[in-house]
Amino acid sequence: MTDYAGGALQLEIGGRIATVVLNRPQARNALNVAMWRDLPQLLSDLKRRRDVRALVVRGAGGHFASGADISEFDEVFADHASALAYGRLLETATGALAAFDCPVVAVIEGYCIGAGLAVALACDLRIATASARLGAPPAKLGLIYSLADTRRLVQAVGASAAKAMLFTAELRSAPEALALGLIDEMHTIEALEAAAAARVAGLCALSPSSIRRAKATVGRVLDGAVEDTDETRGWFADAATGADFAEGLAAFRAKRAPEFSDP
Repeated sequence: MTDYAGGALQLEIGGRIATVVLNRPQARNALNVAMWRDLPQLLSDLKRRRDVRALVVRGAGGHFASGADISEFDEVFADHASALAYGRLLETATGALAAFDCPVVAVIEGYCIGAGLAVALACDLRIATASARLGAPPAKLGLIYSLADTRRLVQAVGASAAKAMLFTAELRSAPEALALGLIDEMHTIEALEAAAAARVAGLCALSPSSIRRAKATVGRVLDGAVEDTDETRGWFADAATGADFAEGLAAFRAKRAPEFSDP
C-alpha cells in the first residue's frame, strides 16, 4: 500500500486491480486540498503499471465521500484568486480520474455528496449499496458545480434530472439513483463486496486494449464527435491486426477462455 496526501489517499494493488481508498473516515472522507493535489500524481504513478486493468475508488469507514472539506473554505475561498486556484485544483483532479485510460469503478457506501459525487461521476461505473445517499447540494452553500462536473452529471442523468438535483439540493436514495442512471448497480451491504469484485474481475478478463479504446471512443462521442477520424479509423485497424484479436478469435474457435496480454 502506498500513501498519498498524508495517508488521506491510499493506493492498493492486488494483481490486475488497483484500489484508491479515500481515507478520512473521521470526516466521512471529506476531500481536502492535499487529496485534490495528490490524486493526479497518484494516477500518473499508477499509469506506469501496465499490468493494472481496472481501478476501484472507494471510501473508508462506511462512506464514499461527504463532500469537500468545509474546514478549509475560509482559506480556499478567501478571495477571487484563491477561489479560482481551488477550482482549477478540483478540475485537474476529477479530470485526471475521468481521463484514466482503464476502467474506473466507484464502489459507494453511505454518503456520496457534492465533491464526493463529482469524484464518483468521474468514474466509468458506479456500484452502490441500497442505503447509499447521493446528491449535488452546492445551492445550500451558495456555490456551484464546475462546468466539467455539471457536464458529467447531465451525461449521467439527463438535463432535467440534473437541474432537479442542483436546484433542489435534495439527496437521492440508491433506488432513485439507479432509476435515474446516477448509479449502475445497487446491492445490499452484504452483497456489495462480492458484486463489485465480480464486476471488476469480469472487466479484467476481457481485452484491455479493446476496453481502453472503447473508453476513449465513448469520450469522443460525449465531447460531440459524430464522425470517425483518421486516428479512430487507425484504432479500428490496429485492433483488427493486433494480438488481442488474434487471441480472442483463437479462443473462440477453440471454445476456451481467452488469455489477453497486458498492454
